[in-house]
Amino acid sequence: MTLSLPKELHEKMRKMTDIKWSAIARRAIEQRINDFEVMNKIASKSKLTKKDVDMISKKIKASAAKKFNELSY
Repeated sequence: MTLSLPKELHEKMRKMTDIKWSAIARRAIEQRINDFEVMNKIASKSKLTKKDVDMISKKIKASAAKKFNELSY
């Protein structure tokens, strides 16, 4: 597998010679796959429609935006 990295990030990684970047990448990929498997398992049992999910998402975003705006002052 080949990864494309921004030049700045690659330069920072090269300076940290004691870190096994392939092991870190492997663990991150495994964790992401596990997360998706859990989400898919939960979603497969869900009775929510796309419309329900969109409505919930909209409410969460509005609530998060409100809290962010309150904290910004």
